[in-house]
Amino acid sequence: MRGEVEGGAGKPHLPAMFRRDLLATALTTAALPGLGSRAALAQGAATPSPAPASGAAVRRVHGLSLLGDPSLPPDFAHWPWVNPEAPKGGEMVRTALGSYDSFNPFILRGTSAVGIGLLYETLLMDSSDEASAAYAHLAKLVEVPADNRWVAFELREEARWHDGRPLTAADVAWTFATIMEKGHPRFRAYWADVAEAVAEGERRVVFRFRNADNRELAQIIGQMPVLPKHWWEGRDFAQPSLEVPLGSGPYKVERFEAGRSMVLSRVKDYWGRDLPTMKGLQNFDVQRFEYFRDPTVAFEGFKAGQIDFRQENIARSWATAYDFPAVQRGLVKRDELHHEMPVGMQCFAMNLRRPIFADRRTREALGLVFDFEWMNANLFYNSYKRAYSYFNNTELACSGLPEGRELEILQPYRDRLPAELFTQPFKMPVTDGSGNNRDNQRRALDLLRQAGWVVRDRQMVNAQGQKLSFEILLSDATLERVALPYAQSLQRLGVEANVRTIDLAQYQVRMDHFDYDMTVELFGQSLSPGSEQRDFWGSAAAKHDGSRNTLGVADPVVDALVELVVNAPDRKELVTRTHALDRVLLWNFYTVPHYFSDTFRIAWWDRFGRPPRNPRYNIGFEGWWIDPARDRALAEARRSPA
Repeated sequence: MRGEVEGGAGKPHLPAMFRRDLLATALTTAALPGLGSRAALAQGAATPSPAPASGAAVRRVHGLSLLGDPSLPPDFAHWPWVNPEAPKGGEMVRTALGSYDSFNPFILRGTSAVGIGLLYETLLMDSSDEASAAYAHLAKLVEVPADNRWVAFELREEARWHDGRPLTAADVAWTFATIMEKGHPRFRAYWADVAEAVAEGERRVVFRFRNADNRELAQIIGQMPVLPKHWWEGRDFAQPSLEVPLGSGPYKVERFEAGRSMVLSRVKDYWGRDLPTMKGLQNFDVQRFEYFRDPTVAFEGFKAGQIDFRQENIARSWATAYDFPAVQRGLVKRDELHHEMPVGMQCFAMNLRRPIFADRRTREALGLVFDFEWMNANLFYNSYKRAYSYFNNTELACSGLPEGRELEILQPYRDRLPAELFTQPFKMPVTDGSGNNRDNQRRALDLLRQAGWVVRDRQMVNAQGQKLSFEILLSDATLERVALPYAQSLQRLGVEANVRTIDLAQYQVRMDHFDYDMTVELFGQSLSPGSEQRDFWGSAAAKHDGSRNTLGVADPVVDALVELVVNAPDRKELVTRTHALDRVLLWNFYTVPHYFSDTFRIAWWDRFGRPPRNPRYNIGFEGWWIDPARDRALAEARRSPA
């Protein structure tokens, strides 16, 4: 299970917002040499060379948006939702689950430390208050031609590494080439349409594209964290490392205890502190991440005051566990924040590489006995909505029957798609919540018989006598409260599902090598789906260890629809093409969809100041600060008897 799910957290990451899960994971989890031919090519000439000669008109802009023009003007002073006068200071402590053995989040090997992304800068910074928009950050200006054949970034003269050396275009070009050659396979999939990065002088870098069809490419290359070429020379990029890396961001690693904690301290002469993209953000002098292997122990640490801030992912805990003395005394505050984020798809994911999941009817049958209504009432205090799409909570989710342009897109593949896709709206199975799911069980048994399964001695077997038996692999014991009732429902069909929980490190290795039958997965999505869809559903990704195609989807129709999404020429067409992709994924029953919430549940010790409002697509914790008066009052209250 990866990402934030009810009862657990897999590989840690920031909320997806509208940026891709790939980059979010890399920048919150977390060092690089071995230059090959691509790296040499990317460094380019020492003197400026002309931009690609397409003859197209070129715009010089301060930001990019996939929905038109960015809403903030070129001279914006700060993000609209922050307090630009927020005081700096104090120490903040947060939890991280599991362990870590590396400060390198850019490779397949190792488990990187949560928060290590705060050491690095990106060319653009995504807005957490505006859908699909990003603004110049490490870059001062962006050049984009009308024909979308390339993008150029002009870097800020003041940009510096923590050792005082200037951050240059050569660093940017080297970073791209090195990550593409030696980094995690997901990066290669994400930036596959970028042909090369060329440094044209000290401050200008050009990314040339393989084609002009991918309209999001300029923006997603701006998400790339930039690494220091001079520091990584002589170090092995491909190996996990606990050597503290050099960065250019607002924080540096002050100290750490491998796998147990990491302390980041503010860089006092941080070059970007007055940028409009940084005003009012990252206000703590020290950020400490304490690791817990058990989420229950992590919660006890929060209750004891060892942890300052907590995002609660377990509905039962939110409903019943926040009655401890500090809450009753008003020392711990709680809030539920409504958001407009895409929430992706949380689900039981089937490994299609396993023969028992090869038949679509078998997969559909397994989903019919997942009793969401009973779980929501009895386990989740009715706090969730049923997942209905791979793009839940967005306009990208399909609905009704395919018609108009969507039908036109799907028509060429009609003979390779389920007939029902064209004649029935896709709907999740519904129960009365009583726990007696007999109608869906009967439908499931009928589908299993059609797929060649029969019940013998209370066991579902095929013609060869092979049992319909599999393992549900978890990395968090709290998810057993979802998996075990599901396994019991399967047992009533004669299907044997064994729930197994292992530690996060083992789990990550097994998932990277697709060594599982069924697991809990979260496919994080954005408001502007694009290149990352290749890594989620593409046939090529299904063969590459470490890809996000954990399902093993390898379908030429899905591949074709993914390319249509990646190369959508405008927003209207993107939405329609995504509807088609979503519909095909759903009707193939690759997963058993779970549930989602459109609120953040947060709790904190009352020592913080908060911005005047929350951003639309994030918690906005990066805009909080230590309020000196509240901090003193809390310290005094802790010294006083209850």
